[in-house]
Amino acid sequence: MSLIRLQPSGKDVECASGDTVLSALEKAGYALPNNCRAGACGECKIKVLAGQFDQGMVLDMALSQEDRRAGYGLMCMAKPISSVLEIEWGTDDAKPKLFPPNENIYYVVTDKVPRTPRIVEITMRPLGKPMRYWPGQNMMIGDERAGAPPRCYSIANAPRSDGEIVFHVTRVDEGATSRWLHEKVQIGDQLKLSGPYGTFIGDPSVDTPVLCLAAGSGLAPVLALAEAALRRNYRQPVTLLFSGRSESDVYCPGMMAWWEARHRKFRFLATLTRETPPASRRDRLHGRIPAVLPGLFPDLSAHSIFIAGSPEFTEDCVAAVKALGAKPELIHTEGFFNQQKPEEVPAERLARN
Repeated sequence: MSLIRLQPSGKDVECASGDTVLSALEKAGYALPNNCRAGACGECKIKVLAGQFDQGMVLDMALSQEDRRAGYGLMCMAKPISSVLEIEWGTDDAKPKLFPPNENIYYVVTDKVPRTPRIVEITMRPLGKPMRYWPGQNMMIGDERAGAPPRCYSIANAPRSDGEIVFHVTRVDEGATSRWLHEKVQIGDQLKLSGPYGTFIGDPSVDTPVLCLAAGSGLAPVLALAEAALRRNYRQPVTLLFSGRSESDVYCPGMMAWWEARHRKFRFLATLTRETPPASRRDRLHGRIPAVLPGLFPDLSAHSIFIAGSPEFTEDCVAAVKALGAKPELIHTEGFFNQQKPEEVPAERLARN
């Protein structure tokens, strides 16, 4: 047994013999960016401040000799061999540091699929090095020359080794950028992305049941958060409750069914507000989330809550979960209050490039 000490917070995490630093951190609820988990991509590169570790077999392109001399290691393969291994992770209060935003990075549209009458799913891949981000964050997309001013759109998937990013874009009739993405942007087009932005990532160190509430394309950041949690075998129950006007608004049902089959502690529910669900759909509820929530979760005092949707939806859901005992510090919201201006993040929360 070794201890992994996170600096600058001084938090200690137990690491069982034979475990990697990455697996030990994940078991303790501390999220660490990663993709390949095989020492090949470099996504989990962290600076080791003190102690010894067995790096194992890793590729030079993922961890260069210069990186090694500077004290860096790949945590997906690194195993502590000293009693204490100190690593550089997070802030003074043990929250993950965010990646500094990049501007005007070229991505290619590789797929475009309508998901509902008003939501289109757009998939992109980078021409160069992928941008690093935390699940729940967003990117700015736009083209001033095409009359589409940059707007923030949440990423709908957890980070992938090929850098692929998925967006769910709701068509807003008075929104020039959403109309451009729906009507003009085609597969094969090259777009400029800037980001990542936003702090809708929660506290990865919290070990509580999770309730996610989403409406419309607010499902996007919630999907990214849920995918990341399930990928690292989050131990607590995760429930995703989606609100739509009718059955045609409920999208990604296949993915939700796969997650439920693969992860015993994941549950997906949908409630319809303007349509009575057919008797055959016992997994569908009827009514707005504040109305159906008490029957599902009479006590939310121990839950972490993630809410994403319109400002009105977010405000109503926050009031509803507080009435059921949810703690303010465990409520995380993404209300799409201003898609024109990315959220400013204090410098101390940004990681070094």
